[in-house]
Amino acid sequence: MEVKKVAEEWETWDKEEEAAKSKEEAKKLVPQKFYKWIYVFGKKASEKILTKKLWDYVIETKKGFVSRKGKVYPLSREERGEMCEFIEK
Repeated sequence: MEVKKVAEEWETWDKEEEAAKSKEEAKKLVPQKFYKWIYVFGKKASEKILTKKLWDYVIETKKGFVSRKGKVYPLSREERGEMCEFIEK
């Protein structure tokens, strides 16, 4: 019984060590301003397949449809500030 307990502890330690390594590797690649979301950039999290949600939907297009790049409209400093404020909310 003790062998099983030790094996489980080792497995836990391995997972923790792997997570720490992944976090440190991610910190080398990710800018500091994104550190509060560092768990998203880890190897394990990045390989995780997302589950289907109720709000997921498919955009069905007509046969022969070819997507095009849309125009980018420049914003004034004031408009950019309002946009950033809106996004933060």
